[in-house]
This record gives sequence, C-alpha cells and structure tokens, in this order.
Amino acid sequence: MTDRKDELATNLAKVERRIADACAAAGRAREEVTLIVVTKTYPASDVRILAELGVRHVAENRDQDAAPKAAACSDLPLTWHFVGQLQTNKVRSVAGYADFVQSVDRSKLVTALSREAVRTGRELGCLLQVALDAGESARGERGGVAPDGIGELAGLVAGAPGLRLDGLMTVAPLTGEYAGRERAAFERLMVLSTDLRRSHRTATMVSAGMSADLEQAVAAGATHVRVGSAVLGVRPRLG
Repeated sequence: MTDRKDELATNLAKVERRIADACAAAGRAREEVTLIVVTKTYPASDVRILAELGVRHVAENRDQDAAPKAAACSDLPLTWHFVGQLQTNKVRSVAGYADFVQSVDRSKLVTALSREAVRTGRELGCLLQVALDAGESARGERGGVAPDGIGELAGLVAGAPGLRLDGLMTVAPLTGEYAGRERAAFERLMVLSTDLRRSHRTATMVSAGMSADLEQAVAAGATHVRVGSAVLGVRPRLG
C-alpha cells in the first residue's frame, strides 16, 4: 500500500475500534451506528482510498469543494452527505450530488431543496439541524433550528415533493447550557428525536458526534457519527 493508504487504513481502524468499544459499553450492536467520514479540505484521491478501505458514507460542508469532488468520484459506491450551512443559491448544485442534506434549518431552504429535487427527479434525504444553543425562536451560532421549531419544520419537509424526512442532526454547542456537556447535548437530541418519531415514524436517523466526542454520541443513542480529523488527519487552516 501507499504511505497515504497505510495512514488512512491505520486511522480508520482506530476509529472503528472506538465505535465498537463505545457500542459495547452502551450495550448496542456495532451495526446500529453508521460512520460518516467528513472529507472536507481533502482531495478526491483520499475519497478513493477510503472507498477502497470500505467506507461508504462521506460528508462535505462546502459546495465549492464538494461538487467537483463528488463528480470526480461519481463512479464509486458512495453515499454523500452535505453537513454545512447551506445557502439557497447553492441548492441547485448540492441537490445534484448529495443523497442527504443534514443541515435543513429553515422553510426557505425546504422550498428550494424541494424545487430542485423535483426538477432533477431525485429524492433527497433531509435531517433537521437542531441548534441546542438557540433561544426560543433564534437560530444557533452554527445554524440550526431551535428545538421549539422542529415540529413545524418537520411538517414542511414531510409534505414537500422530492424530500424525505429522515431525522435530526446536531453539533455539540460551544455556548449556552450544553457548552462542554456533549453527552447531555446528545441525550437532549435523542429526546427530541423520540418526540419527532411520534408524528413521523420513519425519521429515525440521529446524526451526532465527531472525532472528539463520538463515544458520548454513541452512548446517547446516535445512529450516525461524523468523523473527519481522526481518520484523515489534522486539517490545514483554511485561508
């Protein structure tokens, strides 16, 4: 193997062991948790290596990087997740390659995604990004809908042509009552997921946890973890 493939294989094995150990500690089967590798800032060549190593879910957060990378890897058996804050002027591009948009947080975005899904004849899986640092009606620092807004937004997604309501996503907050309390934040998301599934039974995905806190997310019940630097290495600073 090449040096880079050796490096990624070693890192991926370590992350897989962490997930397996976290599942065992929580009394969960390893199959209950899907690893999504966040490939932002890394080249398509790394995505190809990851696919060779068995990775099937990858994520990006900037369309200008993701679109050419997805095109270059379109022959691979990959599921693409868009996890960044999404502006409506980027929806047409993102809807062309993303299988899931995990950052749905406002009605205007739902309308735009639905229009493009219908236009392209695709069905887009949607997760509502929940801002646990938001007030009663505000958005979070890194996007997201406040917990009180989940029900209304979920109804919009569920009723929108071309869209499929699949669940909830969050990022551990840096401010507010959950700052520094990742496990509590993820447990709160699970409560919100349970509430959502009372009216939308198929919205079963719970995307939470990253390189530093995946164990807490697994312990809380997350179905998907989004891991970047622990697999690919520390990212260079973006200019």
